[in-house]
Amino acid sequence: MSTAASVMIVCVGSEPDASWASSEATRRSMRSNRGRDTGPEWRVRRLLHARGLRYRVNAPLPFDSRRRADVLFVGAKVAVFIDGCFWHGCPQHYTAPATNREYWHDKVVGNAARDRDTDRRLAEDGWTVLRFWEHQDAESEVVPTILSELAARGIRPPDATTQR
Repeated sequence: MSTAASVMIVCVGSEPDASWASSEATRRSMRSNRGRDTGPEWRVRRLLHARGLRYRVNAPLPFDSRRRADVLFVGAKVAVFIDGCFWHGCPQHYTAPATNREYWHDKVVGNAARDRDTDRRLAEDGWTVLRFWEHQDAESEVVPTILSELAARGIRPPDATTQR
């Protein structure tokens, strides 16, 4: 007879009932959502870059390296965030999921609270915070607002005639 002890390994949260997702398919779908380089971010960055502006992408914020701005103009102290309608609770487009309502409500409310805290902390440090919803038009709304704020801080895109 063997005297080896039996060991049972339990992974907390590995059981389907312990997951925040209502199904494995939902879990895979939600986990595949990008945290950076989304379509709306790319559109804005392409337009800014085409105008000769240079910036930092997904850059850590001065007060917390875990929080990041989508586009950061360090010299001008302008931080740009392009918030997803679902993740940040857009009043126009957010629809609560049918399952796990309490979890998702708490998640979105927490994201919004962190957004306000980030805005406050950046403003206290002299930064201008520009927040846009992912559904806002990059060409007619987002980029003109960014250009206007940069101009107010003395930053203008290079003259298009001097570019290659």
